[in-house]
This record gives sequence, C-alpha cells and structure tokens, in this order.
Amino acid sequence: MTTHVWDYLPEYETERKDILDAVETVFASGRLVLGDSVRGFEEEFAAYHGLAHCVGVDNGTNAVKLALEAFGVGRGDEVITVSNTAAPTVVAIDGTGATPVFVDVRASDHLMDADLVEAAITPRTKAIVPVHLYGQCVDMDPLRRLADQHGLVLVEDCAQAHGARRDGRLAGTTGDAAAFSFYPTKVLGAYGDGGAVLTGRTEADGNLRRLRYYGMEEVYHVERTPGHNSRLDEVQAEILRRKLTRLDTYIADRRAVARRYAEGLGDLCGPGALELPEVTPGNEHVYYVYVVRHPRRDDVIRALKERHDIALNISYPWPVHTMRGFAHLGVPVGSLPVTERLAGQIFSLPMYPSLGTDVQDRVIAALRDVLTSPDTHQ
Repeated sequence: MTTHVWDYLPEYETERKDILDAVETVFASGRLVLGDSVRGFEEEFAAYHGLAHCVGVDNGTNAVKLALEAFGVGRGDEVITVSNTAAPTVVAIDGTGATPVFVDVRASDHLMDADLVEAAITPRTKAIVPVHLYGQCVDMDPLRRLADQHGLVLVEDCAQAHGARRDGRLAGTTGDAAAFSFYPTKVLGAYGDGGAVLTGRTEADGNLRRLRYYGMEEVYHVERTPGHNSRLDEVQAEILRRKLTRLDTYIADRRAVARRYAEGLGDLCGPGALELPEVTPGNEHVYYVYVVRHPRRDDVIRALKERHDIALNISYPWPVHTMRGFAHLGVPVGSLPVTERLAGQIFSLPMYPSLGTDVQDRVIAALRDVLTSPDTHQ
C-alpha cells in the first residue's frame, strides 16, 4: 500500500458526525451564500487572533490578491516577496498588475531574509509580502519597521502557518493584513477551497467586503472596481467553525509527529547528510509540512518509492523565478542562490495530525534503510 505525505480520511472518520452535521446545518438554514456560517466564522477567526476584522474569501490565492488590492496595490507598483513559496503567492501579486520582486531566503529556516529587503526597495515599491513558510514565522519586527519607514503595505502570507507564533505573537497579527488559505491540506483545512483576510484596519475591511462581492455595497450597485466574485462558501465556513475549536489540538498532534521524526532520524543528520527542520529561536512551529534536506534528494526519493512504495512530495521543486510562466520578470537563474540550492535538496515527509504511529514508523524505517545504503553515498 502506497504511503503518501497527506491523507484526510483518518481525520474524516473521527470527525465525520460533526462534519456532516455542519453540512446539514447550512442546508437547513435557508441561506446558502454569505449567511450566518460565514459571519460566525469571520467573527471567531478574528477573535482567535485578537483582531477586529476577518473577511472570508474563496481561496488563499484571492486572499493575497484582495488584501493587496484593498490597500491600493496595482499596475505600476512593485511587491517584494520570495521565490521559494507556493506559486499562488506570486500569481496573486501578478494578478493585481504589480511586479513581484524577489529577495533570497535564509538557509537555516528557508524564510525571507529580512536583511535583504531594504536594498530591494525602489520608488515603485508599494508592499512587502513575507511568507510564513512550512509552519513557522518570518521575523516580522524588521519588516514592520521598514514598512513604516518607507510607507509600505505589509501583507503576511499565512497560508502555511495557522496558529504559529513568534515571540508569543500569532502569525497574521503584525502586518496591515494577513492572507490565509483553508485548502484541505492546511493546518486548518476545509473540505474544499476557502480563504480569509485578517486586518485591524476598518477601511481595509470595507474594501475587502466590496472586492469579494463584485465591488458592491448594495445589491446590484457596484461602488468600486475591480470587483470579484470571491466569497467563502457557507458549507466550508460552517465546517471551519467546527474545526477552529480543534485547531490547537491539530497543532499539538503535528508537533508530536515532528518529535517522533526527530527521535527516529536525528542520529542520521549532519553536514552533507540528512537535515531536519530547524526551528528559529522564538518561533513556535506548527509543521504544516515537515521539510527535510539531503544533497542526493532525488536518489533518496527514488529509492523510497522503488524499494518501499513510499511516495514523497517536494515543497517546492521549482523556485517561482525559474518557471516559464514568470519568464517575463527577467529574473536570471543564479540570482537567488540560497533559494535555488534549497530547491534541489528539500523534500517532505508525511505530516498530518491523524498520521498513525505505524505509518510513521514505516517511513522512518524506510528512510533509515535508504540513507544507510551504500547506493545513497556513491
């Protein structure tokens, strides 16, 4: 039986009654779009973060896009971000008409190198979008200072960091706005697509509500453009309301999985060998994905599949600036050396709250077999 990096079925088996009750609650409510479930989730998700406003949208990509548009980012502007992220981060920036500008990351934690951001600021720079990658937070304090100093918008991409903290502060609570995805694999995942934007700014909240609903305030009357049809679905919102009450438990379970990996693989680690995730001091990692490194990554993945029927994922094999779809940005290969080096070494081990110890033990044993094989060291 093939082992994969993610599987929702064990969780669904445990939570099935509550999930189906959520569906019934919506279907029996008489309101299927922007009803009580969306409003309830928005209030509860905002309260979890201690912020005034949450606007539910249809996916995490549009959460980033609408967050930028709510602050006036558009054609002719530049937005500083990273290239070692899921492509939707950059797709969203590109979708506003703005130009993505990339800075490199730190080799230790794969996060935006805040020391490189100031040099990337130009008169056209309008925003900074740090990505809280893999489940831990970028150092937001220097970015907040830069944004304030230069009059820039700071939008946190929190798609991979629900519940993560740095120095006790939740991801999504430092920027002018924060974008979340609720894609099923996420730490807080729906049973389909979904997203949200958090903000403490009342004006931005109003802009976001208009942007997600065609630019309308009143039905059939457009107040501003661009407008979008980007509403969080009622069913997904009700499911998310139920799952939000279990978010801290999901995080605890993910951390337990991470500890078992560290215990089972730690003695194989070292320079030029396997490297496990490094948690930056001050960070409380939520392990959206468990990303490790090996200089012979492709050989390791191939051997795991051929010898043990374990199929692993790479998050992400191609830095965004190397993709054909972004060739128009003119960012040459070699310009982001840390990002490019990491892309050739990283891969993800299975990580989800309901991952059974038997499955995890099988992965650890298989990885130990492959890593101690002479073939891996040739």
